[in-house]
Amino acid sequence: MGLLFIFDMDDVLYDYDWRIRMEGLTELTGLDFGELRRRWWHEDGEWAAEAGRWSDGDSYLAAWTEAVGTPLPRDVWVANRGSAMRPRPEVLTSVERARELGRVTLLTNNNPLVEENLATLAPELVPLFGHEHLRASSRYGARKPDPRVFERVLAAYDEPAEHAFFADDLPVNVAGAASVGVTAHLYRDPESLREAIESFAAARREPAG
Repeated sequence: MGLLFIFDMDDVLYDYDWRIRMEGLTELTGLDFGELRRRWWHEDGEWAAEAGRWSDGDSYLAAWTEAVGTPLPRDVWVANRGSAMRPRPEVLTSVERARELGRVTLLTNNNPLVEENLATLAPELVPLFGHEHLRASSRYGARKPDPRVFERVLAAYDEPAEHAFFADDLPVNVAGAASVGVTAHLYRDPESLREAIESFAAARREPAG
């Protein structure tokens, strides 16, 4: 056992501008934001996908296409998603530090098509996390802030809650992690994140004897 550091992706490790993504989808589908939201961004569409309703990217994309009505090749769909993302190098240094202190894993509310393409969407994360630890909520069959997703992450890594640290930009997700005993940090800036990581690790170091 050791320390496990769990990081959100969008608006923590990466800037994510959903407006850019929706503008791109509007051009690709001919549907405005309101109609795209009505057809897919709801509990029976994207939120269900993030909670694991579809087991892989192909089945997800087929369901998305049926709902939206415009078929998109995988690479076009992925490129559109990536167009809204920009890495935050000053935050990634905190992941690097966490990796020195323990294990690191990603937990992003996303569908299986995103998970299958995280190395393409977020190449800066590959040397920090490794391919096998770039994970979306869909893998766990629940999405943040559902406490079950945090319990399943802990089970997957065989770590107790008191050994786990989680960073996210949404208070509701932080509360979900805290509800199962995970040390949860509300991300606001790189400096406070780094301080929180160091404090968490220092509090769990074995006393010198």
